[in-house]
Amino acid sequence: TTPMALPAWLQPRYRKNTYLFIYYLIQFCGHSWIFTNMTVRFFSFGEDSMVDTFYAIGLVMRLCQSISLLELLHIYVGIEPSHLFPRFLQLTERIIILFVVITSQEEVQEKYVVCVLFIFWNLLDMVRYTYSMLSVVGISYAVLTWLSQTLWMPVYPLCVLAEAFAIYQSLPYFESFGTYSTKLPFDLSIYFPYVLKIYLMMLFIGMYYTYSHLYSERRDVLGVFPFKKKKM
Repeated sequence: TTPMALPAWLQPRYRKNTYLFIYYLIQFCGHSWIFTNMTVRFFSFGEDSMVDTFYAIGLVMRLCQSISLLELLHIYVGIEPSHLFPRFLQLTERIIILFVVITSQEEVQEKYVVCVLFIFWNLLDMVRYTYSMLSVVGISYAVLTWLSQTLWMPVYPLCVLAEAFAIYQSLPYFESFGTYSTKLPFDLSIYFPYVLKIYLMMLFIGMYYTYSHLYSERRDVLGVFPFKKKKM
């Protein structure tokens, strides 16, 4: 007797793809809302909108970035085909900048660099999640594939520069308020501005590693993608 095949909706691959599609859709909607909100506010209020960007969309941004930590689990259990360490570096960059540097210092939240940084993050994520969402259901467009594998080349270094500038602007406030600085026994202490300065150097080392990985990934993807030229 031939064993009865499971219905499509009970098959593990269907459940996995459904879950990933919903995850990518949620992230796409979240980042699209942020980007649309920022655009509308800028055209309505001009430069004034840049000062209170964090107050207007900071909660949704923190929610999206927190949920994105699930991607490390996706890669670890094998439901998302990617490399764990490069993704870990990208996510920890954002978590540290958003939660440790920006959220903890109200004065930094009003800086223009926060608005610029959010724009760069959302440009990358809107394209990446659109590409991933369609890929899960077997839909691919040559232009979208090229864009998802190319947009990061100019934007990702700009993200890192904006993150570094945010850290630089936050240093005087961490020095003044002593946030996260801790005195330990035996005349030892953790002076957090020093920690940030060390992390600032590590940020650029991590950028080189991540950039190299993304470039290698781009070469592999675009090298096998069937771009067809129309015959004249």
